[in-house]
Amino acid sequence: MASATSSTVDAPGGDGVHLPDTARDLVKILVTGPFGVGKTTLIGSVSEIRPLHTEEQLTEASAQVDDLAGVRDKSTTTVAIDFGRISLPGGIVLYLFGTPGQERFRSLWDDIAHGALGALVLVDARRIDASFDVLGLVEETGLPYAVAFNTFPDAPRHHTPEQLRAALDLEPTTPMVTCDAREADSSIDALLALVQHLIDHRPAEYR
Repeated sequence: MASATSSTVDAPGGDGVHLPDTARDLVKILVTGPFGVGKTTLIGSVSEIRPLHTEEQLTEASAQVDDLAGVRDKSTTTVAIDFGRISLPGGIVLYLFGTPGQERFRSLWDDIAHGALGALVLVDARRIDASFDVLGLVEETGLPYAVAFNTFPDAPRHHTPEQLRAALDLEPTTPMVTCDAREADSSIDALLALVQHLIDHRPAEYR
């Protein structure tokens, strides 16, 4: 895989369904994080194909088991996967699989994660502790990952990068960025941070 910058990425939202002729490396990536962190939004903002969403309306029953703290305006939830695709320079094509964020869907995790090369973990700075379970799942699988703080309007701004890294107990080599999941360029930059991390840490036999 080769490195890339967001300025050279094909614009999302195209009408094409077929892979570009330049496609060479097809890479499965997880977009994960806790409930309500913006996974569906990020995939929708970057996908060059019509994204697949499996969302259902939140009900009074689900409100009893899903923690709505910080996401009171959320009315739907992913119940299986989100799926999108984006082509990068150098023939790299990312297949993006969004995972459900609730503990009750944990049984789906192994199936969705099978064959993935890495994960982009979205974090909400308003409720950092909600990310611990997902980070634990990613680390259990051994997947390389990057962390992206989704910039909600009312998110606290006073934490330093060092404080945020310490709060999540991240390794020094784990990429940590901020992004606005609603904006394609910002979301692409977060994905590129993960892709570059995968390139830099790929096994020697693939270099």
